[in-house]
Order: sequence, then C-alpha cells, then structure tokens
Amino acid sequence: MKKTILSALFTSFLLLGCNSYLDIKPKGFTIPEFIDDYKLLMNNQGLIRATPAFPDYLTDHIVSGNPVDISGTGFDSYPTVKKRLYTFEHGAIFEDGQADSYWETAYSHIFTYNVVINNVLQVTDGKDTEKKRLWAEAKVGRAFEYLNLVNIYGRHYDSKTAATDYGVPLVLSEDINKSYERVSVQQIYTLVENDLQEALPLLGKTANTTFQPLQSVGYAFLSRMYLYQGRYMEALQNAREALKQHSYLEDYTLYTNREQKTFGRVCRKDDQDIPFPDIRTNKESIWSRLGTSSYGSLNAEVFTSQDLIDTYKKDLTANAIDMRYQLFFCRDQASFGSAVMKFPGRVLWAPYIEMNTGFSTPELILIAAECEARVGSTEEALKLINMLRDSRIDNNIHIMDLNKVKTLSLVLDERRREMPYLASTRLIDLKRLHTSGDLTKTIVHKLETQEWSMESSDIRMILPVPPKVLSLNPSIPQYER
Repeated sequence: MKKTILSALFTSFLLLGCNSYLDIKPKGFTIPEFIDDYKLLMNNQGLIRATPAFPDYLTDHIVSGNPVDISGTGFDSYPTVKKRLYTFEHGAIFEDGQADSYWETAYSHIFTYNVVINNVLQVTDGKDTEKKRLWAEAKVGRAFEYLNLVNIYGRHYDSKTAATDYGVPLVLSEDINKSYERVSVQQIYTLVENDLQEALPLLGKTANTTFQPLQSVGYAFLSRMYLYQGRYMEALQNAREALKQHSYLEDYTLYTNREQKTFGRVCRKDDQDIPFPDIRTNKESIWSRLGTSSYGSLNAEVFTSQDLIDTYKKDLTANAIDMRYQLFFCRDQASFGSAVMKFPGRVLWAPYIEMNTGFSTPELILIAAECEARVGSTEEALKLINMLRDSRIDNNIHIMDLNKVKTLSLVLDERRREMPYLASTRLIDLKRLHTSGDLTKTIVHKLETQEWSMESSDIRMILPVPPKVLSLNPSIPQYER
C-alpha cells in the first residue's frame, strides 16, 4: 500500500469543494488493496473522537461565568460560537470563513467509512468473514456519524414532516466528482436504519477493545434510533436484546474526590491512587467514542443551572446522596492544583473523566425504562430505574407504585442526572420531547444583568450550515434561524 493512503487518511480532511457541498477526498488518495490496509483505516484513533459538546450552550443545563471569571469559565474567554449559542443569536454561529470543526470531522469520518464499505469486500486476500465484519463495522460507524449530524443540524424526527424537513448532505461515495445534496431527515434515518440492520448479523460477539462494535452495539444503536423516532416498542425490544449481552453497572458509592487534581480527582475511597474508570477501562462501555478534539468537552468550563441542581435533589430520602452530583461537580470552590478557585453559591461541572459518548449500559437502561413507561409496564420501568439508582445513590431507597405520568417524569429526570453534559444529548432530548409533546420549555440564560430566553421549540435549536459551506455553495437549502 502506498504511503499516501495512510498519510492522507490519518490527517485532517478538507471539506467544502468549489463544485459540491463537500470536498472530502484528500489529495494523493489511492484505494487500499489489502485487508490489513482496511484494518488500519478502521483502527485510526481519529475515528473515536466523534461527538461535539458545544451545542449544549443552547440548553437549560448551562450557566456561563461572568465576563471575567475563574479560569476558563469567563464569558469573555469563550469563542464566538459559544457566545452566539448562549445568547440565542439568530443566523450563523460561526464567523464568516470559519470552519465548523464538528461538521468537518463527521464528514471526514464518513469518507473513511465509505472507502471501507465500498471496497473492502472486493479485496483479494483475507477471509470472507473478516471482510464482512469490517464492512459491517464501517456501516455502524457511518450510521453513528449520520444520526449525530441529522439531530444537530436538522429538525427532530417527526413522522408527519420528516420527508420534507431538511436533513444533512448525504455522501455514500468516495468519488469527489459526484454532486451531493442536502436530503430529508427521513432519508438520513432510512440510511441509518438500513446500515444497522445490514450490519447486525455480521458483527462479532467478542472484541479486544470497546472501540470495535459488536452485536450488542447494533442493538443498542437501534434502540437509540427508534427512541429518537418515537418508535418505543422497537426501541424497547432492541434495548432488551442489548442488555442481555451487556448489563454491567459501576458502583459510584465506592468513589470519592481528591483535592488538587484534575484527571484523577474522582478516585476510589479505599485507594485514592486508583482513578474512576475512564472510557478505556469502564466496563459500562458497550461501544466507546469520545468528544471531538475541538469543543468536545465542557470540563470546568460551565456552571450548572439551578434547574439541573434541583433535579439532583429530587427523589431522594433524607440520608441518601446522589453520588453523580457529589463526585462530578464542584460546589462553591475547586482545587485543580495548588491554588483554590472560589465561586460561592455556584456549582461547576468538573468530572475530569474521559466519558464514553458512544453507547453504555446506563443509557440502555434509561431507554428501556422510558419505553416501558410509555408502552409497557410502569412496574418494569421502576425496576430498571431502581437498579440504576442502586449503583448511583448512597443509601438508595427504591421508588415504588408510581402511575404512568409520574414514572415517565422520574425516568426523564434520571436521564438528565445520568447524562447532564454528555455530547449533545440534552439538546437532542429537548428537541425530541417537544416533538413528542412531553415538554416544551422556556430556556433562560443570564449574564450579570442581561437575560435571554428561548422556547425549546424554536428553530434556533437547530445548528445552521457552516458559513464556509454556504460561501461556496449558496444554494444549499437551510433553516432560517
């Protein structure tokens, strides 16, 4: 294999060509010839950084620091994109000519997956089972990118409008001479579902790392996709299948905090030199993915809204402690080194753990519980939630005998408590809960004496096509934010 194959694919891909929506083919690229070449492509560590966190600046979980505040939290220190999101500005969120690092990352990954999908089955060496497994794994990877993209840059899935709502550009080829168009939300979901259904029987049942998708990942992925579509029975069935294969939960009551540390500040009570397991060691991980290299994490960057803080205080008995709130947030002050930073009356999100943004056991439990509450048994939903809470709450007392409305409310609160700043989960949840009719919320952001508000139904909850793309392709249809 020529060196240009790896050097081209293992560096940043330039998007936005002059004659199409996307120029995703690197110069000097040659199609790989052997199965080991494709294994190298799929093992590219760049592929695991796949989810953005900056869209959370639109949500009800975020409180900005004052214009000048403790290190990293001051509003004046934020890049323009975060300022524009936080203040609910209309129109573009990136500056003219500025690249959207997430958009570019996602489409560069899609390029790699397309190379594998379209070519690996034709290589002359390797076993058929090896080739088919790589093909299936690339299908899962491509589906993951598209489900994230369409839920960030498109209207949330609504069966009544999905066929006409703008999705994202659909790229299925590595041919740079093909023209690409922005297709509907429905077309993207159809692709994702087809990719997953075709991949599922060909995925393996064992792997050396959680970065490689297994059959449990296929079921987990389908459960998330069907949840987003409001197809609750199908989401429940797939969540159950995934949980049969993977149901491990970490016991948070075994952990405490260590002062003067960043990574490693959450550690074992019995041995503070043992940090809380990250994405590489956490047995809850079903398929491991990280935030993007730019704007992919909110560690020690934002304060927590009172609304979210209050959520952690709900559903607890007098002696119970929610260890998620205890371990991952800093209240009133923090010491990440020798100096103590003080922010009285405020709460800082600062786990300093590389969290998994792919698929993990807790999300599966929450999907199953939500779907049980909607179309199944409230008793089964509460069993699932109590199982999760046993591993998260010190002195947990089981919650029993709630009606359907209260059970669903508990599950949705638990989802907030479990995944408060995980990738763009809260943004997507706000959009889907408005679409499902469960919640339309007024989101209020403040900065000293200034205040901005927006309904979660607002079109500004949809991120716009980046200005760099529009400057080269002004005819792209878009939502008018």
